[in-house]
Amino acid sequence: MNARDRGTLMFRLADLMEEHQEELATLESLDSGAVYTLALKTHIGMSIQTIRYFAGWCDKIHGQTIPINNAKPNRNLTFTSKEPIGVCGIITPWNYPLMMLAWKISPCLAAGNTVVLKPAQVTPLTSLKFAELAARAGFPAGVINILPGSGGVVGQGIADHPDVRKLGFTGSTPVGKTIMTSCAQSNLKKVSLELGGKSPLIIFADCDLNKAVRMAMSGVFFNKGENCIAAGRIFVEESIHDEFIERVVQETKKMKIGDPLDRSVDHGPQNHLAHLKSLQAYVEAGVKEGARLVYGGRQLDRPGLFFEPTILTDVHDHMFVATEESFGPIMVISHFTDGDVDGVIRSANDSEFGLASGVFTNDLSKALEVSSRLEAGTCFVNTYNKTDVATPFGGFKQSGFGKDLGQEALNEYLKTKVVTIEY
Repeated sequence: MNARDRGTLMFRLADLMEEHQEELATLESLDSGAVYTLALKTHIGMSIQTIRYFAGWCDKIHGQTIPINNAKPNRNLTFTSKEPIGVCGIITPWNYPLMMLAWKISPCLAAGNTVVLKPAQVTPLTSLKFAELAARAGFPAGVINILPGSGGVVGQGIADHPDVRKLGFTGSTPVGKTIMTSCAQSNLKKVSLELGGKSPLIIFADCDLNKAVRMAMSGVFFNKGENCIAAGRIFVEESIHDEFIERVVQETKKMKIGDPLDRSVDHGPQNHLAHLKSLQAYVEAGVKEGARLVYGGRQLDRPGLFFEPTILTDVHDHMFVATEESFGPIMVISHFTDGDVDGVIRSANDSEFGLASGVFTNDLSKALEVSSRLEAGTCFVNTYNKTDVATPFGGFKQSGFGKDLGQEALNEYLKTKVVTIEY
């Protein structure tokens, strides 16, 4: 199939997804616990945008002509071509089932590959609906293959298979290491990994405090905290620390918790029971080490896996909650001495993770300095969670390597061939 026809199929698929967006959002809400309004706008909306973005790239992937030293008296022509890798494996997580599928499958298809995709075992519904819509769009049989099942069987099978030449994975760092080992031992697969995070958010006293409170809450509680770039640790300058906590508690109390299909609800249930229990244990560990629980920290007394949005303060660098990701609606707050930019950056970077980060300040010079020194693949300044299909996304250190989204994502699913001709 030529590239332009491939793009036409992807545009057609995006149109079908848009026609079925309410159904997809309902399935996503039922399967993952995301509130319907968020599922419609973000889970499904960004999925459609991603497929359209990469559909536009299909006929714009090309190599280069490179001038080299000629073999005199003859002459040489050297050029490169970008070629699809072949069969690619993709393993997606349970927090954004369809959106993570779209982030990875879109550049994979745009590059001309075929794909075997395993959705998370607990959230397969939108992936299966996606397969149905892809067939209706006209994708040939065998191009898109959705294979539900457990990570230990299906995921391991993809990582070990000798015909799979590339594997893209989003999930935890320990599982990412296992996958990387399997890919190396099987056939030295190309791998891209988007793994865990403990993203620092630094709030300076010279910021717009109203906006900082609002965006910090979004940074932590968005999608029930089941968000890879969640602001896992918030550093607040000492002179505004108490006021920040007071405002955050006030606003958190206003959040409506309930049925995710209720359009007025802000906060739905956690994805599964084991995860909810891990959040309870996380809070208990923080309090045991000396963190102060100022709000939440418990499962609500009602049917369903509802965990109350939680705020922990007085958190110090050595604590478990300061270094480990909760992957839930738990705000972890530390304070730092006024003006101690070096100290707060040192604490923010004292982590094996490096997925995202953020800074709030009205001082542009400070914003540029801090953003350049934070060791993370993304840094938000005076905003948070602002991702876009055109901007590359991926982490540093043990948050993984490789990029989703943007032009750079295409390189994860392409190989470069060099041709040199003498004449």
